[in-house]
Parts: sequence; C-alpha cells; structure tokens
Amino acid sequence: MSPADLISHHFRLKPEQKQALTKLKLNTLADLLFYFPTRYLSQADFKLISDLKPDMEVTLWVKVIKAQAKKSWHQKMPMTEAILADDSGKIKALWFHQAFLAKKLLANLTIKVSGRVSKRGSDLALINPEVSFEASPIWTDQTIFGNNQENEVQPIYPTTAGLSSGWFYYHIQKILAQKVQLKINDPLPQTLITRYHLPSLTTALIWLHRPKNNKQLTSAKKRIAFEEIFYLQLNRQLTRGEYKKQGAKKLKVDNKKIKEFIDRLPFKLTLAQGQAIKELQADLKQSQPMMRLLEGDVGSGKTAVAAVASFIAVSAGTEVAYMVPTEILARQHFESFIENFTHLGIQVGLLTGKECRKFPSKINPREHTHISRAQLLTWVKNGDIPIVIGTHALIQKSVVFKNLSLAIIDEQHRFGITQRQNLLKDKDDNQTAPHLLSMTATPIPRTLALTIFGDLDLSVLDELPPGRKKVITEIIPPTKRHQVYDKIRTEILAGRQAYVICPRIDEPDPEKSRALLVKSAKSEASRLQEKIFPEFTIGLVHSQLKTKDKDEEMNRFINGEINILVATSVVEVGVNVPNATIIIIEGAERFGLAQLHQLRGRVLRSSHQSHCFLFSDSNNQTSFTRLKALAKTTSGFKLAELDLKLRGTGPLSGQKQWGISDLGMEAIKNLKLVIAAKKEAEDLIKVDPKLKAYPELQLKITNLNTHLE
Repeated sequence: MSPADLISHHFRLKPEQKQALTKLKLNTLADLLFYFPTRYLSQADFKLISDLKPDMEVTLWVKVIKAQAKKSWHQKMPMTEAILADDSGKIKALWFHQAFLAKKLLANLTIKVSGRVSKRGSDLALINPEVSFEASPIWTDQTIFGNNQENEVQPIYPTTAGLSSGWFYYHIQKILAQKVQLKINDPLPQTLITRYHLPSLTTALIWLHRPKNNKQLTSAKKRIAFEEIFYLQLNRQLTRGEYKKQGAKKLKVDNKKIKEFIDRLPFKLTLAQGQAIKELQADLKQSQPMMRLLEGDVGSGKTAVAAVASFIAVSAGTEVAYMVPTEILARQHFESFIENFTHLGIQVGLLTGKECRKFPSKINPREHTHISRAQLLTWVKNGDIPIVIGTHALIQKSVVFKNLSLAIIDEQHRFGITQRQNLLKDKDDNQTAPHLLSMTATPIPRTLALTIFGDLDLSVLDELPPGRKKVITEIIPPTKRHQVYDKIRTEILAGRQAYVICPRIDEPDPEKSRALLVKSAKSEASRLQEKIFPEFTIGLVHSQLKTKDKDEEMNRFINGEINILVATSVVEVGVNVPNATIIIIEGAERFGLAQLHQLRGRVLRSSHQSHCFLFSDSNNQTSFTRLKALAKTTSGFKLAELDLKLRGTGPLSGQKQWGISDLGMEAIKNLKLVIAAKKEAEDLIKVDPKLKAYPELQLKITNLNTHLE
C-alpha cells in the first residue's frame, strides 16, 4: 500500500460507496487519511439507560426493540413511538409530527439518540430526541471495530449517503494497520515544528485517527490547525505583497472639503465612523494601494464611510467601482449615492445583469434614467461617470475605466477570490492598482478576521447611529404564538410591515427526510394568508425564485404593497425597508447566532420601536443558551464570539471558500495560535518573498490557490 494508491484498488466498494467517495473527492488512500473526524467520543460520554434521571441531557447508543407510527391520544397528531434498550434497561422515545421515523427504526437496529430525559407519569422518556444512524463507538460494539480498548477516545467522521462514520473508521484503521509507507511530504519548515513543539505530519495523522489519549489528540489538532492557518497566511501575505508592488494613485483631498461633504449627510457620524474615515484618508494618501476591511455591525453606517471614501477619490479626479452581491442592494446603494452626490453634480451609474442607469438624466436633471449598456460603458471608459455601482457585472472584460483609483466591495465574503481579483486587476493597462475597501456587515471574531483577512488592515464600526432604538428580542413558546400575531396585526394597522423567516423553502418528504418538520416558507405563506391574516397582503421570497420574480416581490415589499413578507434567509443581508418593524424567525435554533443577528437587523432601519420574535420548539440546552444570548445582547461582535464558542464558525468556515478544514477552524478560537502563525508567515515572506528556499511550501500555496478558485 502507498498513500497514492486508489481506494478502489484496495477495498471492495459498492456502487453507492463509489459514488459517495467521488462526491467527496476522495480517490486515494492519502485522501482518506486527510478526511478528518468532526468530533471524538470518550467513555465518559457514554450513558446507560439505568443512569438516567429527569432533565438530564444525554446521548445513548441503544437498540430498537420496536417502533410504530400512531396518533397522540388528545390532539391526534402523527407521531412515532419506540422502545429502546441497552444492557441496563429500556426506555420509551416519542417523536411528535415524525411518523415517518417508524419506517426507519427497524427492530435490532443500533442507533444514537440525544436529548433531554422527561418524566411521563412514573416512567422516564425521551421526547423528540435527535436520531443518528452512525455506528456505535468501539466500547459498545466490538463486532464492528474489533478489540481496541487501549484507546480512550473514538473518532466520529462526517457521514454522507452510502458512507457511515463506521465505514470511515474501519477503512482508515485498515490503512494504518497495514503499515502504509506514509511518504507524505511535510511542507512545514522544520524550524517551526521544533519551535512550537509540533508532531510531524505523519505522526499527527496517526494521532488524529487513532489517538490513545487526549494528549495525543490535542497535539495532533494543534499541528493541523497551525499549519492550515500558516499556509493561509502565507498565501494572503504573498497576495498582499504582489498587489502592493503595483503602486497606487495618491489621493489627497483638502480636509475642509471632506468636512463639508460629511456635514451635508442627513445624520451625524459616530466616533467609530470618524476613526475609520481617518484610517482611510491615511491609506489613500499613500503611493501603495490601500487594502482595508471595514467591519461593521448591522446598521452601523458602513455605506456612509464608503461614500466619504468615494468623495475623496472623485474629488481627486479619479473613478470609483462599487461592487455588491445582489441587484437589490446595488439599486439601494445607487439611490443612496444619488442623495449624497446630487449637490456636487457628480454622475453616478448603475450596472447590473439586467439594467443600466445614470443620474442625473440629461432629459431631467432631477431623475435617473435607463440607458443602454453600450452607452453606459462608453461613458465609463471616457471617465464621464466617475462612480459606478453594480453587481459582478462590473468585472466583465467589457467594463473599462479611464482612471480607476478605488474599488469598494460590499459583503465581500460573498464573492469568490477570483471575482475580487478581477475587480482589482488593472482595467486601463496603466501601472497602478486601485485602492481596495472591502466591507462586511457580518461581525467576525478577531481570530477569524486575522486568519481569513490576513492581507487586509482592519477598521471596525462598533457603534450604532444616535436615535436608533434597540430591537426588543423575545423567545416565544408555542402557546403564545397568537399573541405575536395580534402584535403584528396592530403594527400593520398602524402602517408598518413585518417579516416571517422560515428555515426551509418546502416541507420535507416524510418518506425520505429525517429532518424535523420545521416551518417552510411556501406552506407558511399559504397558512398565514388563508387562516391568520386574510385581510393583509402576504408575499413570498426564496432562493428558488427567478431573479426577476424575486426582485419584483422585494420591490413590492419595499414600496409597501406587501404587508407581510415570508422568506428564507435570502433577506439576511442588504435589504433596507425602514417601515418593517417586526420579524418572526421560525425554527430559530436552526440558524447561527450571527445569522440570527443579521436577520434581526432587517428591522433596525428606522427610529420606530422594532421587535424580533424567536419561535423554537427545541429542548436542546445549547440551542436555548444561544437564543437567550441573542435576546439579551445587541452587539453582533459579542454574539459572533459566543457563536464561535458554542456552534462553530458557521458560513464563513466553508472549506470551499477559505481552504481550512473544520478541525482547523475549531482551533481558530485560539488567538495566540492565530497570531503566532500570522507572524511566522510575515517573517518568512520578508526573508524569502518568493519562497525559493521552500519548494514544498510553493507547491502547497499553488494547490491552495487552485482549490480556492
């Protein structure tokens, strides 16, 4: 066996297993060795039924004695009732609204259940516990894993259709047991391995898949986490160095003019906004391109800072490209910039996939007008429109600026790396690069920001504009649902609007899905229209709608034609409807804290008192802790730190986007490790900017860039 060998050459694979491995891009034995466990179990995690007491949060590995679909006695709701057992006893489990589970819970099947122990009469029971069909750990099922009792911890692998955690464990252990010649190159310099007391890559892989104790496991995790962050930092520093070498236009503007522009804004800037503008000014005066991330909480005023930066660029006789992820957001910024720049007579353009506009219109200086794409691009190329706001349409080859000096990317984590680089690349073949201002409304913990945005300087907006009232956030039990509906009715009659957010678009197929029957946007919109609010107009928006239909529905809501908008999380970022003062979030436990905070921010757009109601049927203690934190805390930064601690890194952790495994992302919580990896990368680049002395590192970075693209 060699790590480069194909998996199919050494193991018999069923067709569905081959398909699953292909989907996961696991082809070789080495690929399997780098397929890391998501978590580990110890014997301390294992509970017996005889140990259970009321209100305990437990995880059990049990066998199904019997299971049947039935209806509850009082409300006649569909449900599954099962008897579960281990060597110490039996317990009843009930799943309401999940009759489909009865077909999956076959007699003698070993399953894992997690939930809170309840008291039902004189007996104990599990109500709606989470069910997993993953294989049981080694100490409860010797027939699957063999006698391996010297290991204190058991790896649990991410599963997919056709491949269980047990399958991965068995086959990876087979590879290790065959004493594969692990000729896997270790790109990490030996000096760093020694300095930080890290195991070799080969040793780390063995300890990750077959740890004898927690000490080995901790050491292996540290190694993988350090190297992944280090590689990412190297990549970022190389990118920063190459970009900085191009040089940039110095943008010097009289402070008096900047103050006059700021004084005309319809609100007073916060201290945080003022500090960010000072940092931007200092960067824009330099002959090296600015590379700055403006991180602001919901409603903190990032657009105003971007407007000031744009004013500096335009006043210096240069141009601005402002790229946003959606057409709706582009249109909103276009309207906002018209208000900010009208008094200066500065032309503002809008370029999206389906529309081109310009303000002011030659026909009516007070209005903007639709124009042809060819006409807009001609004016942009001639420098007649110094500010162009648009979607990814801005990065097409046909878009050429005469004198581009500033590129602004809003919600920049939603763009791929290649898309961002296309906007920054030289549009007019001169020798300078545009200054870069990236912005995000997703509060990011400092460790995550230092890792993911290692090539960017950081400015933070952590204040809300004066006059904004805090959103009142409440966790609503099912029994008080109609009280919330009454509140919505009152607000709408007073001229306001509301959102209802659902975790999914359609109801799951009860024959195929193991998911809880949470509210779906389509069925909830119909139910609310027919049974709850027949007197109001209800709209529906979700990701499966065509862009045109979605935009039309959103515009109807923005214009007040829709009273209640039912949606999925597509409205999470960039939707600005000041008249909306209430948001209901169904199945709130299924969203991350940062995402919940973003959704709550949809009703933080005016001086009216707003409300956020969290609906949840979950009895999971961690979920309840998270929701309580949201109800008590208005700071997105504090919530992001808590979410990182309780739930993981959420949508920013995607391996596809950042090239970091879940194992590496978990260790990002360690600020010292992140700072150390960042410093080592910076020091190495200073000494060897091309990594000529480290060919293995060069290859690693090349592969990382290929992966990210």
